[in-house]
Amino acid sequence: MDFSYNEEQQDIIKVVRDLVEKEIVPYAGEMDEQAKIRDGLLDKLAAQGLLGVAIPEEFGGAGLDAVTIAGIYEELGKGCAGIATTVAANALASYPVIIAGNDDQKKQYFDIICQDKLAAFALTEPGVGSDAGAVATSAKKTEDGKGYILNGTKCFITNGALAEVFVIFANTRKSAGIRGLTAFIVRKGTPGFTVGKEENKMGIRASNTTELIFQDCFIPIENRLGREGHGFRIAMNTLDAARPFVGSISVGIAEAAFRACGEYAKVRQQFGKPIASFEMVQGMIADMAMKVEGARLLVQRACWMKDQGMEFSREAAIAKCNASDVAMEVTVNAVQVMGGYGYMKEYPVEKYMRDAKIMQIYEGTNQIQRLVIANKTLY
Repeated sequence: MDFSYNEEQQDIIKVVRDLVEKEIVPYAGEMDEQAKIRDGLLDKLAAQGLLGVAIPEEFGGAGLDAVTIAGIYEELGKGCAGIATTVAANALASYPVIIAGNDDQKKQYFDIICQDKLAAFALTEPGVGSDAGAVATSAKKTEDGKGYILNGTKCFITNGALAEVFVIFANTRKSAGIRGLTAFIVRKGTPGFTVGKEENKMGIRASNTTELIFQDCFIPIENRLGREGHGFRIAMNTLDAARPFVGSISVGIAEAAFRACGEYAKVRQQFGKPIASFEMVQGMIADMAMKVEGARLLVQRACWMKDQGMEFSREAAIAKCNASDVAMEVTVNAVQVMGGYGYMKEYPVEKYMRDAKIMQIYEGTNQIQRLVIANKTLY
């Protein structure tokens, strides 16, 4: 296995790195404070094709391999995890259509994204997190069989107020549990579909997170993805595909925090010398370096396996779980190395720490990841 980037991958990642350094890093604190994306930034991200990295080339996207996408998201994660989450949500919302959409659905859906629009994936509900089979949003087929009527509420939806197109999971047979889950494509502005409250979050504040509300919302049968009752399988396959990218964003956060505290340690003087010369600090820095490098390799392995067409569900869970745990540990220790200054918003490490926490929660909590890993290992 060769995880080194080829020349084309290096060029792509360098373009993203330069964009991050110029357009994201100087404004990350401001976007965090204001809890919104800086005006014009999405246009600049779209101009580099970053909103359609997972879309196949035949439908107008970049059609990039998973290893390259992970490299892109790591760079975005170094700059601002909220921006990385906004961009990565487009890939998350694209995978159900890639997995289960017919050619007409793919063309219509991806044409929207390729016009520099955002998309959203909507599974979570106020009473439904890890237990996807308990989805309460209902999809009742009309008597004429031409569509479905959706009723219910989704929550914690990334890009909720910004997206032009959504993949919504609803239950067509409430008593059937996961066997009743069905996926639908829904356009912004569909009658009966409204955006609810915007969440005020601890971290990834630059990303938009909202409720979605459906009240007698008619969805034509042509917008159903796959067959009735196949939504759970579509959702799980989607999350498998996207989980390594949560890992890559986590690696980006950890790398940025590790580098920031390392640079600080070289100039911060105590007892007449830089704290970087103290063995305890050096031990913390060394532990950070090992954990970040290991997390990156696990992410790359999962992505490589996906690109090779191998079974990678276990490896995806390992990559996501490990990298997000590493991000949390490294950012907490980065704050510790910097002491009181690390706790202040004048320095970026407190933001890295706040951003890292959600990586252990969204797209499957790390407790769920451990269940997946254990089941795949034992059975």
